[in-house]
Amino acid sequence: MRALTVFCGANTGADPKYTQVARQMGELLVQENLTLVYGGGKVGLMGVIADAVLENGGRVIGVIPHFLAHKEVEHPGVTEMFYTETMHERKMKMFEISDGAIAMPGGFGTLDELFELCTWAQLGLHEKPLGLLNILSFYDSLIEFLGRAVTDEFLKTENRGLILDAKEPKALLEKMRNYQPIHVPKWIRKEDV
Repeated sequence: MRALTVFCGANTGADPKYTQVARQMGELLVQENLTLVYGGGKVGLMGVIADAVLENGGRVIGVIPHFLAHKEVEHPGVTEMFYTETMHERKMKMFEISDGAIAMPGGFGTLDELFELCTWAQLGLHEKPLGLLNILSFYDSLIEFLGRAVTDEFLKTENRGLILDAKEPKALLEKMRNYQPIHVPKWIRKEDV
């Protein structure tokens, strides 16, 4: 991996631990010689991780739609900024220039970004590793939901493996570096045809 997309909130969250781990993630990216690709904002966890990478001499690529440049307060100090017209173009650009993606705590946008990439992987459109940084057990309910989707046969066990998870940045990066893509044929039951 040379560049890693990090999806995260435009807010810092209620607990200072979110900010602390975002800083650790940024510092780790620099130590691992990975470029940060992210949403381009200077606020929230987005700004925290970008600042941590920049303060430690790393490279940061922002991708932001024109209409969000003011709402998310685009970061003026990034190494390179790409502007898009739509949110979908933003996701596509971030995907194109990175070798994997991590979702840190965030809201609808973070989940949308992660799950679109998961869907693309499930359809065989890419083989990049995808991860959840489960700070303060933020994603425990989502992980439980994914297990339920497998149990109730809406998701194959193998496809559940498309989302790696860990509670610490270093552990998640290690899982992502060791990720082996899987190829699963579409699950269609005879009674559904």
